[in-house]
Parts: sequence; C-alpha cells; structure tokens
Amino acid sequence: MKKWMYVIFPGLGLALFLALYFPAKSHYEAVEAARAASVAAQKAAEAEKTHQLEERARQDSLKRAADNARDDAARENARVEKYAREGKQIQADTDAANAKIATYSKQLDALQKQLDSLQQRKEQLTREDFDLLKQVELARVGESNADLEIQRMVEMIATRAGASSLTAEIQPMVAKK
Repeated sequence: MKKWMYVIFPGLGLALFLALYFPAKSHYEAVEAARAASVAAQKAAEAEKTHQLEERARQDSLKRAADNARDDAARENARVEKYAREGKQIQADTDAANAKIATYSKQLDALQKQLDSLQQRKEQLTREDFDLLKQVELARVGESNADLEIQRMVEMIATRAGASSLTAEIQPMVAKK
C-alpha cells in the first residue's frame, strides 16, 4: 500500500488544488477584469481630461495667436502710419526748405547784382577820384611852375632894371658953397 500513497496523496492534493484553483482563478479573473475596467475607465477619464486640457490649450493657443496677430497687425499699421506721417512731415519740411532756398536764391541773385553794380560804381568813383586827384596834382604842379616862372620873370626884370641906366639912382646935385 505504500506505493499507492505516492499517487493518491499527490492526486488528492492535485484534486484539492484544482478544486480551489479554478474558482479562485475565475474570481481572480473577474477581479482583474474589474480592475482592468476601472483602470481603463480611469485611463479613459484621464484621456478625456487630457483631451479637454489639450483642446483648451489649443484654443488658448489659437486665441493668443489671433491676439498676437492682431497686435502685430496693429503695431505694423501704427508703424506704417508713423512712417507715412513722418514721411509727410519730412516732405513738408523739405518743401518749405526748398521754398526758402528758392527765395534766398532769388535774394542772393538780386544782392549779387546789386553788389556787382555797387562794385562797378565804386570802381568808377575810384577812377573819377583818381582822375580828380591827378588833375589837382597837375594844377598844383602848374601853380608851382607858374610861381617859379613868376619869380624868374621878377628876378629877370629886377636884374634888367638894375642894369638899366634909367633905374639908376639919381644923385641930387647939391650946390657947392
């Protein structure tokens, strides 16, 4: 009998094991399925939450992108308007400066003509002054020559008169007593 014991006890243990194993296995599978279902539900909820967060983030991103595009467009419009305004101001300043330049150019031409005529007048007056000074000097030289001629003539007459017997001094004759 001892030989059969090697087969019976392990067989009974196997039967007992199998009797306990299959119900426990089905229970474990049910628990595992419930846990898998709850994990799947939890994952689905997390996926839905993640999807909602991603959707919100995408909408916020689109909104921010639209706001940024609008702000960029507003800044670009402001920059273009400022550029146009400054361009108009520069053009107005340039036109005003060109008008002043034209006015000053006309004044410069008029003043240049006036300066030229005044320089010609000055040159003419200088020439006339020089001519008059020349005539004055010639008159002085002539006067000096005339004075010398008069002195020479007076001296010559005095010398002739001194040599002439008509001009000799007459001695009064005095009676002799």
